[in-house]
Amino acid sequence: MNASGAATAPVVTGIGVVAPTGIGVAEHWQSVLAGKSGISRITRFDPSGYPVRYAGQLPNFLAEERIPGRLIPQTDRWTHLGLAATEAALADAGVRPADLPDYEMAVVTAGSSGGTEFGQHEMERLYLDGPSGVGAYQSIAWFYAATTGQISIRFGMRGPSGVLCCEQAGGLDVVNQARRLTLSGSRLVVSGGTDASLCPYGLVAQLSNGNLSTVDDQNRAYLPFDAEASGYLPGEGGAILIVESARSAQERDSGYGVIAGYAAGFDPPPGSARPPALRRTIERALADARIDPDEVDVVFADAAGVPADDLAEARAISAIFGSRGVPVTAPKTLTGRLYGGGAPLDVATALLSIRDGVIPHTVGPVRQAPGCDLDLVTKQPRDGKVRTALVLARGYGGFNAALVLRAMTRGTGKGTWR
Repeated sequence: MNASGAATAPVVTGIGVVAPTGIGVAEHWQSVLAGKSGISRITRFDPSGYPVRYAGQLPNFLAEERIPGRLIPQTDRWTHLGLAATEAALADAGVRPADLPDYEMAVVTAGSSGGTEFGQHEMERLYLDGPSGVGAYQSIAWFYAATTGQISIRFGMRGPSGVLCCEQAGGLDVVNQARRLTLSGSRLVVSGGTDASLCPYGLVAQLSNGNLSTVDDQNRAYLPFDAEASGYLPGEGGAILIVESARSAQERDSGYGVIAGYAAGFDPPPGSARPPALRRTIERALADARIDPDEVDVVFADAAGVPADDLAEARAISAIFGSRGVPVTAPKTLTGRLYGGGAPLDVATALLSIRDGVIPHTVGPVRQAPGCDLDLVTKQPRDGKVRTALVLARGYGGFNAALVLRAMTRGTGKGTWR
């Protein structure tokens, strides 16, 4: 990135994690490096009557311990997770919202399934008790923008806010939207996302795309890029990121890394003669970051676990970086795919990789599928200097996105970022 870009690139200064691998940055990162899986048999409801019985579930998350009690009956679990992760991310960044002008703080989160558990219970009441049994909060709790709205209200953030609904890819789209907002005047943006669709209604909705793995073995059900890949497992949770303008971050000499480049694309219709858009999306993200492929130290793959999708992603990566030309990893095998929360969690993990100079490994795959000619990091983490990470995400229906993160270089006194 040139000097102008270094001076203006926004910085991720805080991370809040609520994931199957742990609640909090430290617990999550320790689990990832240890290869400790958060996948287990579904316990939030009886899964015995469903073809998918395993998922990534949060360990010991009690909303009563983390958010105001009045908000619990008004909101869905995914919003509970978002509120808790936001509070953790603000604390991690060392930011007190009350100290900042409210119109200089914004919120933009990713939405995917919405408030499915809340919606399911209200539909049950409708069927059993009629319209009078449905609560007033149904009108907002299920809505994709509910988490954005509740965060903005709770923390007094009145800047330009919104929600992007692009399934898994939306988790990167919102980080770039935060970047855009900081470049247009916002001092701080709460970004990222969470999801919580582990209820009968939510699981059935996910089953409709035909991509969930029905393998009845939690260790072999989700194997991206593997010869035995059979789909993916669902999960709940995600990460919230505090994105600050370069000036704001430099004033406090704080941050994990800079948001250096981004691009989004959309695949052509199935059966089209045109190629998938991912390769072009990666190329545009690298161009936006003003870097060459050989400057990328690691790729955090989307890793769908669906053979055709894995092959398309592997080919896109190899076309740009060469056969086994860059380390590739997919820590999401420890959590399942978290939809709106999945890509933000990958961003958080990539920033920790940059911070500590270690590439986490991918747990599960043992034999790469034909055509997936990748330098997939398996068995154990790989030490080494990590200054630039590329995060990929694709969403059902054709969405795809790529985000480039770069390390900060601090000088004396206030930080300088590249």
